[in-house]
Amino acid sequence: MTIDVVISLLTDAFYTVLIILLPILGAGLIVGILISIFQAATSIQEMTLTFVPKLIVTAIVIIVLLPFLADKMILFTKDVFNIMLNSLQ
Repeated sequence: MTIDVVISLLTDAFYTVLIILLPILGAGLIVGILISIFQAATSIQEMTLTFVPKLIVTAIVIIVLLPFLADKMILFTKDVFNIMLNSLQ
């Protein structure tokens, strides 16, 4: 396995992780900002008010995007196995 193959594999891994995590983290970020604005407007400083909605939205996003996320992970795994098989030959 050459250094070019390793760099290509790591690049694909980081790109796949970014594609998988970006929608989940983005939804949590948007909900967190909206709740922070609500807390600032109403002067309510309850910690569970930020945690529970983020948890619920993150779970919903994961459930909704699960086919897409699984497809990306399966495609990456197939690419890794193809690279491993090609490097052995």
